Amino acid sequence: MRLRVDLLPHGTYPDVVVVIDVLRATTTAVTYLERGADALLLTATPDIALALRDGADNSPYLLGGERGGLPIPGFDFGNSPVEAAGQNFTGRTVVMNTTNGTGAAHTAAATGKHVFLAALTNAHAAARRARASATEEIAIVCAGTDEHVGLEDVYAAGVLAEYLLAMGEFSIDDGARIALTVRRNSGNPLEALSSSGHGQHLNRLGLGEDVRAAAGLSTSTIVPTLVRDGAPDGTLKFTAG
Repeated sequence: MRLRVDLLPHGTYPDVVVVIDVLRATTTAVTYLERGADALLLTATPDIALALRDGADNSPYLLGGERGGLPIPGFDFGNSPVEAAGQNFTGRTVVMNTTNGTGAAHTAAATGKHVFLAALTNAHAAARRARASATEEIAIVCAGTDEHVGLEDVYAAGVLAEYLLAMGEFSIDDGARIALTVRRNSGNPLEALSSSGHGQHLNRLGLGEDVRAAAGLSTSTIVPTLVRDGAPDGTLKFTAG
C-alpha cells in the first residue's frame, strides 16, 4: 500500500484521496455535519452557490464561504467552525465555496475513487476510513493557501500519516516524509496552526477562536464522504461517513 502526501493539489489520484484544509474549510465542513446538516455541496464558484439558493422555492440551502478569510457577500455564513458550532443545521443542505479547500476537493474528485475531507478534529476517524477504503494508495492532499504550501495543512497531513503508519505497512513518498517531519518538529497542534502564515492572518482578522477550534485533535468521528449521485451541476456532494 502506498501513502502519498501532496503539499498542494495536483496530478491524478487512482484510489483514496483525503483532502485537508484545516484553516478552515474542512474543519468547518466537519462541524456543519456534526450540527445536523443533511449534506454539503462544495461548488466550483460562488456564483453557482448563489444560483442554487436563489433558484429554489422554499430553498433547503444555506450558503457558507469566504474569500481572503472574510464572508462572501450574499452568503449566510462565513467559513468559521466556531460560528457553525453555534447553529442547528438539521434538515438543511450547506453549500460551501472557499478560497482554497473547495477547489482542492474538486481536483481530488476529478480522478479519485473515494474522496474524504479531513481536519485535525476528525484526523483519527479520517485515517481509519481511508485505510478501510484503500486498495492501492492513500493520497493526502493539502489545499494550501493561494497556491502556496501551508504549514497548517502539512502538519495535519503529518498527523494523519502517523495514524496510518500505526495501522499497517506503507511505502511512503517524500511528501509524506516532509509532513511527518513537520508534525514531529512543530510542537502541539495549536502552536503549529498559530505559527502558520494563514493562522497569523486569521488572528489579525480577529478569528483566533477559529484557529483554536481547528487545533482540537480527534474530537469528532464524522468524516465528510463524497457521494457521486444526486449532486447539482458544478457541485460535489458530501455526507457524514
